[in-house]
Amino acid sequence: MNTKLTLTIEQSIIERAKSYAKGKGRSLSDIIENYLKAITTEQRIVEDTSPLVNSLRGSFKSPESFDYKKELSKGLSEKYMA
Repeated sequence: MNTKLTLTIEQSIIERAKSYAKGKGRSLSDIIENYLKAITTEQRIVEDTSPLVNSLRGSFKSPESFDYKKELSKGLSEKYMA
């Protein structure tokens, strides 16, 4: 269930955030929701992960039908069996 949330944020930050969201083809609500999920969900963080990789976390949405393990297996098979 979605619920409306009111925030008080500096106007210049809101404008930059809306521009950023538009440039990414996402809604500002979606970006904020994903950020809040990321900081409130216990996640295993690999110490070897670079700051760049960490900054990209949550910026990609895969289709509901995406099977990560199947795609990984397919990619590894193509790489090592070819």
